[in-house]
Amino acid sequence: MISEVLFLLAGHSSSLFPTDHTLNSDIAPLLHPGEKQCLESLGLIAYRYRKVKNSCIKLQRSPSRYICALCASLSQILKQDYEALVVETEAKVLKRDALLVANGAFVPLSSVRAIFSAWDAPFAALSTLMDNLQSDKEWKAGPLIDMLLSRSKTGVHRVADIFTRLSTAVQCVWRSHLTALVVHGSLSDVEPLASKDYALIESSFPTCISPQSRELIAYIGRAIGTIKAVKWQKQLPRTLAAEHTLMLVSVLPEDQHAFDTVVSQIRINVGEWLWSNVLTKKDIDEAVDSLGNYFLLRNGEFCVSLIREIERLKISRLTNRTGHASVIREQDLNLALLRASLGTSAQHDPSLARIRFQLPTGPLRPLLPSLTQLNKNSSLSTSFIASTSPFDPSLFNSQLLGTPLSLQYTIEWPLDLFLGKSELAAYGTLFSFLSALRKTQTRVHGLWNSLSNSQRARRRWTGLGEGGTSEDLEGRKKLLRRGWGIVRDMGWFLDTLLGYVMMDVVDLEFSKLKGMLSKEGTSAENTSSKPEPGSPNQATSPTGSTNPKAGTPLDFTSLRAIHSNYLDRLLNGCLLTNTGLTSILQSILETCEHFTAQVERWGGDVLPALLFEGSIHSGEAGVGAMVKERWGVVAEVDETLRHHLETFYEQLNASISQQPFSSGFDTSKSLYAGISVANRSTVNMSRAIDKNLDDSRRHVERLLLRLDFNGGLSKPRRSESTEILSGLGTR
Repeated sequence: MISEVLFLLAGHSSSLFPTDHTLNSDIAPLLHPGEKQCLESLGLIAYRYRKVKNSCIKLQRSPSRYICALCASLSQILKQDYEALVVETEAKVLKRDALLVANGAFVPLSSVRAIFSAWDAPFAALSTLMDNLQSDKEWKAGPLIDMLLSRSKTGVHRVADIFTRLSTAVQCVWRSHLTALVVHGSLSDVEPLASKDYALIESSFPTCISPQSRELIAYIGRAIGTIKAVKWQKQLPRTLAAEHTLMLVSVLPEDQHAFDTVVSQIRINVGEWLWSNVLTKKDIDEAVDSLGNYFLLRNGEFCVSLIREIERLKISRLTNRTGHASVIREQDLNLALLRASLGTSAQHDPSLARIRFQLPTGPLRPLLPSLTQLNKNSSLSTSFIASTSPFDPSLFNSQLLGTPLSLQYTIEWPLDLFLGKSELAAYGTLFSFLSALRKTQTRVHGLWNSLSNSQRARRRWTGLGEGGTSEDLEGRKKLLRRGWGIVRDMGWFLDTLLGYVMMDVVDLEFSKLKGMLSKEGTSAENTSSKPEPGSPNQATSPTGSTNPKAGTPLDFTSLRAIHSNYLDRLLNGCLLTNTGLTSILQSILETCEHFTAQVERWGGDVLPALLFEGSIHSGEAGVGAMVKERWGVVAEVDETLRHHLETFYEQLNASISQQPFSSGFDTSKSLYAGISVANRSTVNMSRAIDKNLDDSRRHVERLLLRLDFNGGLSKPRRSESTEILSGLGTR
């Protein structure tokens, strides 16, 4: 019987178990209950072994390389561990091993059961694995590796070891595909990791691959593949490709930290090579200039022309009676871009073709500014929020058109080596904020002109007064003066804020960025030419300099660090990283829009025409009803505006004491997440940039000085409630 049992355990059929692992009914009554239990246990092990073995043979014909690798590895494990155990046990029986054969002639079934009991749990787990693999017709690499890794995390040592070896085999095949992608830029015809345009296939990546590594892998593969596809004059050096191959062979995806480090280092090496051979400093300068001109509004004439074109587009759609032609579409806005460039320096700028508008909500009808009643306490719940948070790309994006509108910048290879989604989102937020300020300032200036023209026209008939009876003249005078005061305060605040943003923040930081790029580019050129031995400059050559500013060449990593810190300072300087300040700024802009729209509906003047009022009844002295009505609207706008300005000043003053200033642009989410320490030049550049971390605080101090130069906001304002009663009350 022992030979029959060993024959059964080796995977052969036996009369002891005619079907599955059920003991023969003719033999079962002849056995002791203990022997019966041992035989049934051994029969179950043998049955599961045959099932796993047969499933492996079937699955090895699968077109999936990952399934074939898993089955090959499993067959090797069964051969080396389980089948070797069967042969070893048979050899001990034949040699009459004293530890197994009692008295040299008797082999207890319990001893055989004890030897193979270690395979109970592994065969149960492997049998379930085979059922799962056969249940689905197609298995992608990502879910397969995830399943094997999850099942390897068990307390049963042998099960954990088997599934770890299986997952390692599958990961090695996946790693070979990854090596072909990131080292050679090639894609497999069967089960590729990415599409033809190098967009990663999510099901081909296990969850142990971090999102940052996935982004880096897509970037590297697209860069290398594109260089080979366009047959660039210079290709990635073979020595560098061999080095990257060895780096990938040394890690597995399951070791997330080591894998991320290797992929990041490969990204650094490829990026620096691309910076030296593909993406030149000229390309960077053109991109920075075009982004500064159109997103940071450094091209002022084009910005003003664009605002006027959008306003003209809104008016033309509002006055059009046909429904189809009254809708604003993206192509209408892009046409407005081209019209705005006519007669400006942007007319012949080729980078203008990269700019386009996008309507996230689709085509829409133009909206007029809201005329709802203002509530000065509506923003109190957010105006005193002193906490800071990362910038919101949707801030101020509804100010220019009345609905969410974003300005997009088309980037193509190799420019996408330098600009990513996070950088473009930051530029879009800055454009929304700056264009909202400029548009509101333009409308307030237009309101000032309208009031001035109305005043000159009125003076032709009223002389030095405002017309009407003595009481009516006084009320109209106060209403006009208060309206002028509101427009003056609006214009002063917007001029001050926009002047600060454009000069103290945008122009200053842009000049710093251009200076650093030029300086580092010069250092890179000096580094390429080594001084001759014995020359006076040998002692101060860039390679041996201890000054990071003077000796750090502009490589790809330091370039990204410079640009990320540049965007960070812009967002901080524009106050876009402080939710409390941005909410108050939005309220101020809405108040300005409300008042200018209200005056436009009054005919461009705060005072009603004398003939509109009608005559006062005989024997009655006082102010007309229309003047009283407009006085209420003007007084409410005045109080609301003053409240917002004072709250903004208080919050701005309080932000100085907050430690530390928040980082508006999170460089940890960029393409160089966690890898800057791997490059010495990046460390030196970071040290140099860390010395200027107080730039944002200095920006805010300059704004405080501009806003309170004459003490207008720091001093309390006299209440005008008594003036309202005395000036407009009837006798």
